[in-house]
Amino acid sequence: MTERNAANPQVLDLIVDRWSPRAFDQSAMPQEDLDVILEAAGWAPSAFNLQPWRFLYAHRGDGNWDRFLGLLVDMNRSWAENASVQVFVVSDILQRKDDGTASPNHSHSFDAGSAWVLAALQATSMGYHAHAMSGVKFDEAKRELAVPDDHRLEAAFVIGRMGAKDKLPEALQQREQPSGRKPVGEIAWAGNFR
Repeated sequence: MTERNAANPQVLDLIVDRWSPRAFDQSAMPQEDLDVILEAAGWAPSAFNLQPWRFLYAHRGDGNWDRFLGLLVDMNRSWAENASVQVFVVSDILQRKDDGTASPNHSHSFDAGSAWVLAALQATSMGYHAHAMSGVKFDEAKRELAVPDDHRLEAAFVIGRMGAKDKLPEALQQREQPSGRKPVGEIAWAGNFR
């Protein structure tokens, strides 16, 4: 886990303890656990409460597992194959109104990112780890997963229990640890962008 002294002591342990390993143990995840993680994601805030996120998933060994793996870039596929579940995050790019009209939803990606964070935190609280990826064959994945044109494929993530890092390629073994964070003074300023 991340060193507690690297964060302000008022930051929640769950936030500091969340990290994105690549070594997973290939164990199965019960559907009930995945349902809890995805329900937690659904509690994310969103503009106008539109909840624009959608999750497409595959369990290890099911009929979609290899197909989903094939939609990741090679480096990500090399370690994601050991996770329990793969998830693709899709967002609705439109604000759909009750009268059948629609207009662009400026915050669809932001809102879907909020949902991912809650999924990752819920997974951590349940003894799992989640690792998000932008190393996706986006055009191919959009076609293969039948994502409609009025939706955006945002990212993918995997969930599983941590495994031994010596199962990873050597270059990734050296990176298999929590990473530090920039101090708040480098990411936030009063007033204008600096």
